[in-house]
Amino acid sequence: MVANKSLHIEILSPEGITYKDEADEVIIPTEDGEIAVLHGHVSLFTKLKEGIVIIKKGGKETDFAIVGGFLQVENDIVTILSDYAVKADNIQTAHAEAAKKRAEEILKGKIQNEDFAMAEKELARSILTLKVADKVKRKYNR
Repeated sequence: MVANKSLHIEILSPEGITYKDEADEVIIPTEDGEIAVLHGHVSLFTKLKEGIVIIKKGGKETDFAIVGGFLQVENDIVTILSDYAVKADNIQTAHAEAAKKRAEEILKGKIQNEDFAMAEKELARSILTLKVADKVKRKYNR
């Protein structure tokens, strides 16, 4: 009998479970740099930065845009708890462009500190979402 060499991966955000499945490898953006997690990875708990999570399974890749959060790896279970997570296939470019423009307009005006911080986050989230959408588009249009 062959031992299971896969990882169990869950990506959670305030909207709920974004991804839950087995995979061969996951590449994750952390504050200390991008890391790859494979079967047998040492236990780890670290802070995430915005970027792209790449999940590899059976020679295929699935990409997610994430903004902040935490990563926990223990006993081949990878848990990503993110403030924002969206699967690349689910990105609606027009909505992300509109959100980016709204945030830029807010940042140009005179606003209170709380609104400024929210607009900055919205701008970062929309730029990241567009970046992931562009990466996926380039990957499949080769």
